[in-house]
Amino acid sequence: MKDGMRVKPRALDLFCGAGGATKGLQQAGFHVTGVDLTPQPRYCGDEFWQEDALLWDMRWLRSFHFIWASPPCQAHTSLRKMHNAKQHEDLIAPTRELLKATGRPYVIENVVGAPLIDPFTLCGTMFGLKTDCGAELHRHRIFEASFPVTVPAEHRHSGGDVIGVYGGHYRNRKRPGGKHRDRRDFTAADGRTAMGIDWMTGEELSQAIPPAYSRFIAEQFICAQQTRMAA
Repeated sequence: MKDGMRVKPRALDLFCGAGGATKGLQQAGFHVTGVDLTPQPRYCGDEFWQEDALLWDMRWLRSFHFIWASPPCQAHTSLRKMHNAKQHEDLIAPTRELLKATGRPYVIENVVGAPLIDPFTLCGTMFGLKTDCGAELHRHRIFEASFPVTVPAEHRHSGGDVIGVYGGHYRNRKRPGGKHRDRRDFTAADGRTAMGIDWMTGEELSQAIPPAYSRFIAEQFICAQQTRMAA
């Protein structure tokens, strides 16, 4: 307690970007500090440090109750196979090594196909994420957690329109290949609504995860901690 008020647990968001995961952690009740190598003028967290996420002092890292990490995913996306694709460093292994060394509960997030250990998958349909016109957000992402997580219901793909948020664009993923004129795309407002994010640019949104994902995982962690303390 502090001045009669409950002190929030502290979470660290490494490779935070503009704060998609951060917002979910805040919604779960955490005070969140973000770390990213590049400036993040629209970062939504409580505190921000522009630093290399893998070079922090271990004592400082251990001062947090919970650590989230979203290492760059470019080394594992399908775009890596394009003829003009650039080489990207895979930071998942060094990130895992760092997080394990802290001894703190952690989560690593990345795209499907990334080399996470015993990952589980979350989909936007598990949380009812969609545009106002009903197009679903799938945005499958995988997660490695140092604690048990019970995944919600299976993916609930309806077969209808699907909004894809990537590359600063908002595409209809159900549009027939090559037929660009007979199916409409979506607006930036549609993308923000589907993601549950209203403060990012299109490029920032393309790199983010919906806050619903991190909130769900963080709430499971908090519930487990409370159960353990009450036992």
